[in-house]
Amino acid sequence: MTNVTIQPTGISADDVLAVARGAATVVLDPATREAMATSRAIVDGIEAAGRPVYGVSTGFGALANTFVVPERRAELQHALIRSHAAGVGAPMPREVVRAMMLLRVRSLALGRSGVRPLVAEALVDLLNHDITPWVPEHGSLGASGDLAPLAHCALVLLGEGWVLGPAGERHDAAEVLAAAGLKPIELAAKEGLALINGTDGMLGMLLLAINDAAHLFAMADVTAALAIEAMLGSERPFLPELHEIRPHPGQATSAANIHRLLQDSRVMDSHRDDLAHAVQDAYSMRCAPQVAGAARDTLDFVRTVAARELVSVVDNPVVLPDGRVESTGNFHGAPLGFAADFLAIAAAEVGAIAERRVDRLLDVTRSRELPAFLSPDAGVNSGLMIAQYTAAGIVAENRRLAAPASVDSLPTSGMQEDHVSMGWAATKKLRTVLDNLTSLLAVELLAGVRGLQLRAPLVPSPAGRAAVAALGGPAGEPGPDVFLAPVMEAARAVLAGPELRAAIEREVGPLG
Repeated sequence: MTNVTIQPTGISADDVLAVARGAATVVLDPATREAMATSRAIVDGIEAAGRPVYGVSTGFGALANTFVVPERRAELQHALIRSHAAGVGAPMPREVVRAMMLLRVRSLALGRSGVRPLVAEALVDLLNHDITPWVPEHGSLGASGDLAPLAHCALVLLGEGWVLGPAGERHDAAEVLAAAGLKPIELAAKEGLALINGTDGMLGMLLLAINDAAHLFAMADVTAALAIEAMLGSERPFLPELHEIRPHPGQATSAANIHRLLQDSRVMDSHRDDLAHAVQDAYSMRCAPQVAGAARDTLDFVRTVAARELVSVVDNPVVLPDGRVESTGNFHGAPLGFAADFLAIAAAEVGAIAERRVDRLLDVTRSRELPAFLSPDAGVNSGLMIAQYTAAGIVAENRRLAAPASVDSLPTSGMQEDHVSMGWAATKKLRTVLDNLTSLLAVELLAGVRGLQLRAPLVPSPAGRAAVAALGGPAGEPGPDVFLAPVMEAARAVLAGPELRAAIEREVGPLG
């Protein structure tokens, strides 16, 4: 089994994926325990001196000026967790909650939060025993970080709250901990605040989205190439010299992918020297790399933001090595919210241009002699007509979801927290946009395969042959209408999984 070791320098994006989506075991490097113990000693010294320090000897938010006597400071931390575990709605997916917990361990292990090592170890125990707190979808404003979602995680450490069951059901946390042989922990001063003050939820969702978007943007080049091939489009707009004169790196990568995917095709050969063929293809065909490439460049920017956040201390207050405890604004999720909104816009447009190609494939007046709606017996049969309706509806939803969440701040906590990031909402809706993009590209995959089947006996490109083979079972051959929803689900599974891309890359080499 894979181990993910949390080092004093942090963890990688791949580590997060291995824990969130896999079964990797989490291990704390001994040096992280030393760093946490050192910072805890500073907090203990402040307690002994009786100095007023936010989160240690005071209330929270608008109650920051309320002094809390020493004998009630542990009670303060427990009360904080209970009151802040105030989310509502459906539970967040297991992978999101696991990513969030791992990232909170990472932040505590950096030794700037003033917590005892046992607090981080308790979170590690939850991960390694596959205990996932029930975290409702609504509750975070993205400042001071993901308070409510992280409080729902912290509450389980206390033996309270709920745990997510394997079928999505809700279990009592105390019972689950007891069954696993784990004991609740008691929090000391500062520790409750350190467990909930961070951007871990939104960062976890952003890292998952980055991984998904990278796959989908590569598959968008595949489905675009299939559609272009089926519509007897030209490969010439994808020649490298045409993209060297506009040096956006993502555009060049996407164009190179599409050009390579269109080689060794009898379908393309059939019209290459036809002077009567269209001089220029439509924008949705010819400009595919300009749109998908811009999305790739956006993804690179988002990766940079996430990488910075992965090495950041986002707690408040923070314990500095020289003994100072200082309040910060590092918990504010604006960098992540902006990045998520930007990527959602890009992903929505990748889906929108794919739907336009599907519409052309189905339109007998524009598909270059393919039958109407890709049905060999149109009239009695409707072919893929309504699949395009579904795609159009998803495009419309993605356009609504592409409206930025990060400009929608609302003041809270008696105007103490008077500007919030909405980063949780931005990253959550980004994941919905990407899920929708998967469906949109699946429709294009299905339409491209059907179009290539209808070009028989012309043999398609290696990518086309691989796609036809991958969908040949559920999609069958062109013919009378069938129950289409299962076929579309199968296309979505093929599009989302790694097998089709691997099969294509075995033939044409790695896609950029």
